[in-house]
Amino acid sequence: MSDIRPGGPVIAPEETPVPKPQKKEKAAKPASLWSDAWHDLRRRPIFIISLCIIAVLALMALWPSLFSSVDPFNARTCELATARQGPSTGHPFGRDNLGCDLYARTIYGAANSLVIGISTTVFAALIGGLMGLIAGFFGGGVDSVASRITEIFFAIPSILGALLIGSTFRDSGWGIWLVVAALTILGWPMTFRIMRAAVITAKSQDFVVAARALGAGPVRIMFRHLLPNALAPVIVVATINLGGFIAAEAALSYLGVGVQPPEISWGLMIADAQRRFLEAPLPLIFPAVFLSITVLAFIMLGDAVRDALDPKLR
Repeated sequence: MSDIRPGGPVIAPEETPVPKPQKKEKAAKPASLWSDAWHDLRRRPIFIISLCIIAVLALMALWPSLFSSVDPFNARTCELATARQGPSTGHPFGRDNLGCDLYARTIYGAANSLVIGISTTVFAALIGGLMGLIAGFFGGGVDSVASRITEIFFAIPSILGALLIGSTFRDSGWGIWLVVAALTILGWPMTFRIMRAAVITAKSQDFVVAARALGAGPVRIMFRHLLPNALAPVIVVATINLGGFIAAEAALSYLGVGVQPPEISWGLMIADAQRRFLEAPLPLIFPAVFLSITVLAFIMLGDAVRDALDPKLR
C-alpha cells in the first residue's frame, strides 16, 4: 500500500525485481576425429601449399582454355619450320619437335594425367576397401581366401604387369581407361591390407559388441559402425597413392603402352622429347617439372592428412 502522509509526498511501494529468464546454454558437441583433423590441417602450411597447387592443376584439367588460347589438337597450330625453337612471344615454353606450342600441350596434358590418377585411386579404394571390410569382419575362410588372392597380386611387379596388360589390349580402343584398368588391377591390394587391419582392430571395440547385443545385422555393423572408424587410414593411403598412379601413368606412356596419340599426356611428351634432349632440352624439362610438382603435391597432401588423422603424430 502507498504511504500517505499529510503534506508529504506519496511514496510508492518498492517493486521486487523479476529475474530475467536465463538462456539455456547449448551443450557443446564432442569434437569428432574429422573436425579435429580439419582444424589441425588448416594450420599446416604444407597442406595449404599442396591444396593450392592441386586446385591450380584441377583448373588446368577442367578449363585449359583459361591458361592457353592455343588448341594443341589442331594441326594447323603446329609449324614444322619452327620445331624446337626456344621461348618467344606467344610461346613461353617454346615449341616441341613437331613445332607445336609446348606451353599449350603441357597445360592440356594435365587432364589425362589427373583423370587417370583420380579414377585409378577411386576404383582401387572401392575394390580393396570393400574386400578388406568383408575379409576383416567375417574372418575365417573368407579372410584366408581373400588374403591369398591379395598375395598373388602383390607378387606381380606393378610396372611389368601393367606393361603386359597394356600391350595385350592396346588395340582394344579403350583409350585412357585401359591404363586405369591396368593400374587398378595391380593397385587395390595395398588398400585391402590397410582396410582389413583397421577392421580387425575396430571390430573388437565396445561399440561393435553393443551393436551386436542390440540385434544389428552384419551389413549394418560393417557399414554403419566399422567403415567410418576404419576409413581414416584408407583415405591417407589413397591420397599418397594418387601421386604414385600419376607417375605410373607417365611411365607407361613413356614406354608406349599408356596414353596414345593424338591424346596428350606428360609421359607421352617426355617420350617424344627424349630423342632430341641434347639438342632441345626444354620439351622434356617442362612436362617433367609439371609431373614432378603434381606427384609431390599429392604426396605432401597425403602426409599432411596422415599427420592430422593420427593422434600419435600430433
